[in-house]
Amino acid sequence: QVQLVESGGGLVQAGGSLRLSCAASGRTFSSYAMGWFRQGPGKEREFVAVISRSGGSTNYADSVKGRFTISRDNAKNTVYLQMNSLKPEDTAVYYCAANRIAPTNSKNAYDYWGQGTQVTVSS
Repeated sequence: QVQLVESGGGLVQAGGSLRLSCAASGRTFSSYAMGWFRQGPGKEREFVAVISRSGGSTNYADSVKGRFTISRDNAKNTVYLQMNSLKPEDTAVYYCAANRIAPTNSKNAYDYWGQGTQVTVSS
């Protein structure tokens, strides 16, 4: 069992930055690939970024590539999402998720989810 708690969301102007954190419980954090997803108003939950167990491999949605960076600290059981050059269309609830099988952009592959943190980008 893994419990995930996101933090770091908030209100920011377009062009600004935020850093999201996701703290995981348990001693097996390094056994999980970690992903970030988001769900905007009236939209389906969509993939944002994923990082492998060791942190050596990452993948991003085209919409955030070059602006967002995913990283992890296995000693702290935490995964991060650095978001730069934010746009109003980045407004969403952001979720972290844990997947024991492989880094993937498919939300159906993830076993554990956090409660989400709201990010609002004003124009």
